[in-house]
Amino acid sequence: MDVLYFAWVRERIGLPKERVETSAATVAELVEELKAREERYAAAFADLSALRVALDQDLAEFDSPLAGVREVAFFPPMTGG
Repeated sequence: MDVLYFAWVRERIGLPKERVETSAATVAELVEELKAREERYAAAFADLSALRVALDQDLAEFDSPLAGVREVAFFPPMTGG
């Protein structure tokens, strides 16, 4: 699946997008796999309350299943003005 990173998440990881092979069943399990890769991922995902996730461009929760998902995007909460 494609994993996309936006704003400061992208800055901490150093990539805008990558292709990930995973056996994770949920977003939370995917995050744990990513955090175990390298320190930069651990830093980006240190505080999940500061992150939002979208699955195939629909907002989702971290306990959402990944079955059939082609794209996961991580980004900070958006604010309007």
